[in-house]
Amino acid sequence: MKKFQLLIFIFFAFITMTIAKDSPSILPSKAQLKWADAEIGVLIHFDMPTFEPEYDFRKDWNYHPDLAIFNPKELDTDQWIKAAKSAGATYAVLVAKHCSGFSLWPTKAHPYSVKNTPWRDGKGDIVKDFIASCSKYGLKPGIYASTSANGYLRVDNPGKVVSGNLQEQQKYNDIVKMQLTELWSEYGKLSEVWFDGGVLPPEKGGFDVLAMLRKYQSEAIAFQGPYGYENNIRWVGNEEGVAPYPCWARADSTTSASGVIEIKGLNGNPEGMFWCPGESDFPLRLNSSFQGGWFWHKDQDDQLRTLTELTDKYCKSVGRNTNMLLGLVVDTRGLVPDNDVKRLAEFGKIISKDFANPVGSTSGKGNVLELKLKFSQPLSAVVIMEEIAQGERIREYELYGRQNGVWNLISKGTSIGHKRIERVNGIYDGIRLSILKSEGVPVIRKLSCFTTENI
Repeated sequence: MKKFQLLIFIFFAFITMTIAKDSPSILPSKAQLKWADAEIGVLIHFDMPTFEPEYDFRKDWNYHPDLAIFNPKELDTDQWIKAAKSAGATYAVLVAKHCSGFSLWPTKAHPYSVKNTPWRDGKGDIVKDFIASCSKYGLKPGIYASTSANGYLRVDNPGKVVSGNLQEQQKYNDIVKMQLTELWSEYGKLSEVWFDGGVLPPEKGGFDVLAMLRKYQSEAIAFQGPYGYENNIRWVGNEEGVAPYPCWARADSTTSASGVIEIKGLNGNPEGMFWCPGESDFPLRLNSSFQGGWFWHKDQDDQLRTLTELTDKYCKSVGRNTNMLLGLVVDTRGLVPDNDVKRLAEFGKIISKDFANPVGSTSGKGNVLELKLKFSQPLSAVVIMEEIAQGERIREYELYGRQNGVWNLISKGTSIGHKRIERVNGIYDGIRLSILKSEGVPVIRKLSCFTTENI
């Protein structure tokens, strides 16, 4: 009997070791898997600088724009979300409180909010309207509520009161707790929460954001969220919508940064201890325009990125294993400007047209995967997707195209992850993906090729 038990033990030990060898141990959470498939989102900015462009919260900590100037009489969150959806966005993040400290919902924490403005006689709630519009048009809602800067409360990065007074710091922490509790508990389930500049940990004067997040929004993705959170994502090091390459979903740690200074080396690490993929944020308006392109200015409605730029950034964000987060402005009317709405729809049409119908597609396991086409034809893009539910396994690959019976090398690469877009230029009747190095057996969710007009 003991001999039989020993054989059973050896058998299961062998199976366990085989599975461990075949499957990387660092895997995405369910929320991270859903988020990766979302691919395109928008980040909507609307704050006091829209109405008073001269305002700079750091110039005079005692000055705050008068609440009387905030009166966007035509405000329509349905219009915002319809514009986002036309661009192909599947989720939207609203900046509920930016650096001025002005709050787009009637917070109970302090008086500097929509409840004391002329807009809708102080009875409006932009966060509530935004959430309702997302539900109406099928986009997943997210909330940006930075804890790191607040002009009204005299706080600067990384979330410390400028006076350095410990009692003031505690008062600020209590206010932030109250506001996050409001946002996370009163508006329903959020798909993403944004901490621009990261989170100040308790040991450095902050408070336990991690416990609050797990209590109220445990399934939400957290951009630059608190250390130890299961659903964190990271910044890619710039506000240009360009992920570095390679860009691994695994990383050695999560990242915290201001979003202003470009940081090198944010490629992640294929052997990293955390699954913390990147999100590539950039504004629809040029970075050289007002407030880095994140806020509306009356003389800059023509300062938009071209369709060529947008499609290039799509390939360098979504096509480099990150999500693309496109910044939208709202003007003093309370609307996304007409030119911006038009450009969003044009971009969405291109992405839908160029990537909706592959001329060939396949999937499979192993080190070699071939896609045979019905006939030779010009190709402009090859899309590779790993089955990331089983981890990032591929470390190095080569892509070949077949011409007149001969396989010719098209490109080489390392990171694939959720999606890798290889732009090609040639006439082929077949595509071969050859995996040179991997951690475990490669699992390809999809290998597709496209004949596109704009990529």
